[in-house]
Amino acid sequence: MTSIIGGTLPYKSPEKAISSSSYSAENDTSPVDAVIFAGTSLVLGTACRHLFNGTRVPYTVVLLVIGIVLGSLEYGTNHNLGKLGHGIRIWNDINPDLLLAVFLPALLFESSFSMDVHQIKRCMGQMVLLAGPGVLISTFCLGALIKLTFPYNWDWKTSLLLGGLLGATDPVAVVALLKELGASKKMTTLIDGESLMNDGVSVVVFQLFFKMVMGHNSDWGSIIKFLVQNSFGAVGIGLAFGFASVFWLKFIFNDTVVQITVTLSASYFAYYTAQEWAGVSGILTVMILGMFFAAFARTAFKGDSHQILHHFWEMAAYIANTLVFILSGVIIAEGILSGRAISYKGNSWGFLFLLYLYVQLSRCVVVGVLYPLLCRFGYGLDWKESIILTWSGLRGAVSLSLALSVKQSSGNSYLSSDTGTRFLFLTGGIVFLTLVVNGSTTQLLLHLLRMDTLTATKKRILEYAKYEMMKTALKAFANLGDDEELGSADWPTVIRHISSLKDLEGRQVNPQNGYEAGSLDPKNIMDIRIRFLNGVQAAYWEMLDDGRITQCTANVLMQSVDEALDLVSTSSLSDWRGLEPHVHFPNYYKFLQSKMIPRKLVTHLIVERLESACCISSAFLCAHRIARQQLHEFLGNSNIASTVINESEGEGEEAKQFLEDVRNSFPQVLSVLKTRQVTHYVLNHLDGYIKNLEKVGLLEGKEVSHLQDVVQADLKKLLRNPPLLKLPNIDDLITSNPLSKDRSSFMSLAIGETDA
Repeated sequence: MTSIIGGTLPYKSPEKAISSSSYSAENDTSPVDAVIFAGTSLVLGTACRHLFNGTRVPYTVVLLVIGIVLGSLEYGTNHNLGKLGHGIRIWNDINPDLLLAVFLPALLFESSFSMDVHQIKRCMGQMVLLAGPGVLISTFCLGALIKLTFPYNWDWKTSLLLGGLLGATDPVAVVALLKELGASKKMTTLIDGESLMNDGVSVVVFQLFFKMVMGHNSDWGSIIKFLVQNSFGAVGIGLAFGFASVFWLKFIFNDTVVQITVTLSASYFAYYTAQEWAGVSGILTVMILGMFFAAFARTAFKGDSHQILHHFWEMAAYIANTLVFILSGVIIAEGILSGRAISYKGNSWGFLFLLYLYVQLSRCVVVGVLYPLLCRFGYGLDWKESIILTWSGLRGAVSLSLALSVKQSSGNSYLSSDTGTRFLFLTGGIVFLTLVVNGSTTQLLLHLLRMDTLTATKKRILEYAKYEMMKTALKAFANLGDDEELGSADWPTVIRHISSLKDLEGRQVNPQNGYEAGSLDPKNIMDIRIRFLNGVQAAYWEMLDDGRITQCTANVLMQSVDEALDLVSTSSLSDWRGLEPHVHFPNYYKFLQSKMIPRKLVTHLIVERLESACCISSAFLCAHRIARQQLHEFLGNSNIASTVINESEGEGEEAKQFLEDVRNSFPQVLSVLKTRQVTHYVLNHLDGYIKNLEKVGLLEGKEVSHLQDVVQADLKKLLRNPPLLKLPNIDDLITSNPLSKDRSSFMSLAIGETDA
């Protein structure tokens, strides 16, 4: 396997190979013992997740400590851990490049695929600043401080090599921490995206300085070429795999296993192609691939497939995180204990803590220098968020793997063994300190900055929810509280066992009334608009699952909601604004009036565009109607609910007028659209009915398979050959077009005369 640092590394160092072989011979061990370590790690990880759930101790910190304990027991005492110890040694001796290739693709793809595409677009400028100039600033700050203050007589290249190794945050550690602490979506997207992107950039910078340390002569031209080739090459490979995978998914129908396999194989093949074949950043490649899937393939997974895919990648990330952090702890322990000549010196630990301060200082410098620009891009950045951004600069498995690569490549005239050992000792210490100190105190910092507290609006919404919970509980009790077989239940006992309802018992006042006084506060309205638009987006997802809208239409509709969510603080509901360009005909359609274009082709393109516009308009009106009903049921006739509902009704006027005009001038379009929707809905309903018959035991396996195959075949046929509108004569279109002021051309239906 080609190393990330450009050379071929052995599977294990000679010292490790000798010790491991002798250990294996004495204890009659087997390579299969590696499975014992993996199984033990998952059991310990599961136990810790259960025990520390709800506490302020991050799960990843606990895993790292467990790994250090296991590594210390195996390498630092005379009490060997038997087969478990041999399994630990097998995993610890894995080539660092193989370690990254096994775990990183799954972790990086899961993280980037789960990110919000719209927020990625908004935060992209901030991510590029932190990942580009930010990594360079951090690298040179750390390198200069190490060169000027550490007594190791390292040259500038070696100092900058360690600075590049430690200069970027680790996505594995950061993503795991943010998901566990429940940070805001905006902060999570920014820090998550920055860590993914700058980790790839830092590996490229590390490769550059490592080549310099190993004696490669590099001028500025070759350096720039190397950086550009690695960065843009990774983007190109990621996009290529994204296009190919999404194109493949279009031919897969209701086969969740194949869909998941495509995503999994694409992530690993993309990483291998970039890292080993093309020699560019595999991390950046997988990140681009995941973001491409999030942008163009999220709506390809519908209904149960979407949930199953989400759970699969969540489980894969959990397993990978557990193994990676426990193994990181083992590597740290072994690195410290194997370099006792260094780690047993008191000044080595002093310089480790000094380096930790330098790492935090360099992160402060990066955020401070770029702060004026970060405030002007994307969603901006306030001082509280900048503190969290600074403190969340964790290091993890990627930095350790790079340090292991340096250690394994040391022992020559360019890089001494002592330097390689110091790299691993210092890197392991920084990983431990950032995870334990920064990781365990981030939640406390969020609390001190009051970034984890509920606003008054959210507290009032909680009161609404609790009130509705009591009503729901009473209905459930009325349905099941008395029956012919067992008689009646005791309501006070029921309440006593449902702690969430204890404080609500006996309350007669509807908390909706709290919104009547001062209900038009801008923050309250903004919060309700956000919840309303979230309801609209949920309705779009349901329509997609039911087959009422296509994947392309769903992408357009959901993008309009994302854009409207950015404007809720400054304007009323505005998601129709993002749909108008897709409803009205663009100006380039005027070219179709040229006599050079065949009339039948013109008619086909116009009707296809008109069908899409009608589908978008009807879905918009239906989703808003559903969201209005839900909001009214939840908030009643409060002033704030009425305000948002009125905004929604005003938004739909133009869509209603558009559909009415089409109904008067070209009703066949609406008839065909409705026919497609009803056909798809009926087939979905039949599929659900068959599953229900199997659930209640009225159908058996072969019977279910036969019936489902028939229904699925009809669904596939419907999607690939839907009912088509019979194209009318172009002269009929012209004469039957009431939307045109002068009726002279069908194109005036929406080109240039959309005000008609």
